[in-house]
Amino acid sequence: MKKSRVGLILSVLLVMTVLLSAFKPVSAEPTNPVRVWVTYQKGGKLSVLSALQRQDAEIHYDFPELDAYVVTVPEAALNGIWRNPFVLDVEPDPVRYPIEPVKVEPKAFADTLDATGKQTVPWGIDAVQARDVWDVDRNAVVDSGAPTGAGIKVCIIDTGYYTGHEDLKDTDIDGVAQISGETWDYDGAGHGSHVAGTIGALNNSLGVVGVSPGAVSYHIVKIFNDDGVWASGSDLVAAIYDCQDAGANVTSMSLGGTFKSRTEEQAFNALYNSGILHIAAAGNDGNTRLSYPASYSSVVSVAAVDSNKLVADFSQQNSAVELAAPGVSVLSTVPFKDKTTLTVDGTAYNAFRIDYSPTNVTGSGDLVSGGLCTSTGSWSGKVVLCERGDISFYDKVMNVQNSGGTAAVIYNNEPGDFLGTLGDGYSSVIPAASISQELGRVLVAYSLNLPASLSNSYEKPGSGYEAWDGTSMATPHVSGVAALIWSANPGWTNVQIREAMNATALDLGASGRDVAYGYGLVQAADALAFLGGDTVDNPPSVTITSPLDGATVSGTVAVTATATDDNGVSKVEFFVDGASIGVDTNGGDGWSVSWDTTTKVDGSHTVSATATDSIGQTATDSVTVTVNNGGGPVDPITLSATAYKVRGAGVVALDWTPITSTDIDIYRNGGLFTTVENVGAYTDNDLGKGGGSAVYYVCEAGTSTCSNEVNVIW
Repeated sequence: MKKSRVGLILSVLLVMTVLLSAFKPVSAEPTNPVRVWVTYQKGGKLSVLSALQRQDAEIHYDFPELDAYVVTVPEAALNGIWRNPFVLDVEPDPVRYPIEPVKVEPKAFADTLDATGKQTVPWGIDAVQARDVWDVDRNAVVDSGAPTGAGIKVCIIDTGYYTGHEDLKDTDIDGVAQISGETWDYDGAGHGSHVAGTIGALNNSLGVVGVSPGAVSYHIVKIFNDDGVWASGSDLVAAIYDCQDAGANVTSMSLGGTFKSRTEEQAFNALYNSGILHIAAAGNDGNTRLSYPASYSSVVSVAAVDSNKLVADFSQQNSAVELAAPGVSVLSTVPFKDKTTLTVDGTAYNAFRIDYSPTNVTGSGDLVSGGLCTSTGSWSGKVVLCERGDISFYDKVMNVQNSGGTAAVIYNNEPGDFLGTLGDGYSSVIPAASISQELGRVLVAYSLNLPASLSNSYEKPGSGYEAWDGTSMATPHVSGVAALIWSANPGWTNVQIREAMNATALDLGASGRDVAYGYGLVQAADALAFLGGDTVDNPPSVTITSPLDGATVSGTVAVTATATDDNGVSKVEFFVDGASIGVDTNGGDGWSVSWDTTTKVDGSHTVSATATDSIGQTATDSVTVTVNNGGGPVDPITLSATAYKVRGAGVVALDWTPITSTDIDIYRNGGLFTTVENVGAYTDNDLGKGGGSAVYYVCEAGTSTCSNEVNVIW
């Protein structure tokens, strides 16, 4: 029987070796010798150790808690080990990988800005109800007494953590590195820092914010090196015991592998029974295969959904899936950042580096148009504009490079910016970048043959932000929710936290638990209420009742509103275009103020009302009205604006009608910003990283014929 067991072990090792060759990155794993778990009977430790030493075993770990060694021995030694009467089991030590994420274009429509106008709230934060726990009024300030994750320690087992990041805490954190010569507080791969940002990026008016607003404690175990190379299951077992020793409540594991291990499972079960909650990624293979450790019964397996609450096509679907969480276009912190600048005739524009094109290089020359760049051209020494479409980005860049061009700039074939890639395994010598359709068209129309340069720079380490896909990105949402609700009462158990998350998950897909979503999308506020921790004072509501949206007003008018709150409204303040026109603190006869419309120029204006309740929570409603006091034509030009962010940089797209003059003056925050050819649209790429706000209007060049003002926030 033992001989047949050895044959089974060698068969499994052979399959593991074949599968290893399909993963990237790959380090060749020897088939001889082999790395195995050896478990022994109570009282047999010394006998088994002697037997292993006689077989020239390399001992990696001694786990007395599991009555087990992890060793590397020649294949031929396995029979001898099995013959030892104290040996209970010999099994392969399976490999574990970081669940590889995919960098994607941030979907700006899904993410939002908080009340500061400077900090992005990734769409997943509200999807799991995180701010419904600690920022109910959405004023970007943590509500008094709200749970924040403080007092709960999450152990992140991953590629490390960048303590120098502007949006990650550098206190109340410790860690260890399993990798010789590397430290836990440096993350060369970025995977662990991205995970950490989702769990607890700081609430600091910049970058992003996490499920916990920076209050959760961390213990970091760097199990993968700076290249993200695989580790062994026994390394993971050592990691979770280290988490226990550090006092962790939650282990967050955006990692996995195909093969299970009986001894590894025993370790997870033991630590779960001791009170630790394990959370792991279901896997990104897009099939029904089980992934481990996620598929052990003592581990919560997490699937990925997009902002439409649909399961991601890469998310593995099987009976072990327990919860779903946001895992598509998840914006979070990374320890590196790109900065790409296109300069034309002295004017600098933000651009976006095409992935796998070189960094820290500059290409210069006169700006020329290559059309779609579907073939080579006479572009020696030129910076070449290429329109997106017909062929791959790589082929366009190669056509420019092979024609002697110094840089390739690809502009969109639809409104807005985009992110592109040459493709994994491809590269270029010249820098390459993408820009918006609007900017590309303006450059083609008015800037050809002017001096230009394209510069790609890369900073590592640095405080960067990227949007990635993966169950790796879904997992920290659940880890963060667990820490958040647990902090309301640290006396609750891991079993109670798990039951609450499962019982209150938003049911998706087939009714009840299913293989795609498990119990559904995790919901923090509902889970907290389930546990009896819902003590939140709801924010007020307010509605402007007069004037109506779209109304035309003149002279002095009454601006009125209705406002309600579960504990009372203390005041309603009224604004026109962001400037206060009065405060009503007595709602006994309704909430209202008078507004002399002659203080505003004729045209379109925004009227808003902000209600404040007894604990300072606020709500706002607004309408748009037209002032017409006979002061001349009303807004002969109509302006609209759309603000969004790409890789953390603000972008504002302006559109206006009608198009009458040859040139148009564009004003930003009251000052003339630029004068451009009047094509009815302009994209302001000169806003830099972070959030902000601005007021725009446009005028026929050199005249007082102007549009309405538009206030935008990004």
